[in-house]
Amino acid sequence: MDKELLAMLVCPQSQEALEFDKTANELVCRQSGLAYPVRDGIPVMIVEEARVLDADEVMAKRS
Repeated sequence: MDKELLAMLVCPQSQEALEFDKTANELVCRQSGLAYPVRDGIPVMIVEEARVLDADEVMAKRS
């Protein structure tokens, strides 16, 4: 994921910054608890397409 692009993107629901999860190929918003897929290098920033994070994933990088 291009770092400049990542710096410009925010979660459509919470308006918070996103983290790129290279393993899952997702953009993660811990504030909203959603993970947006990246398909063919293109972030899919649609709330209805996002995966809901479980509690462990939400807390994973906050500690």
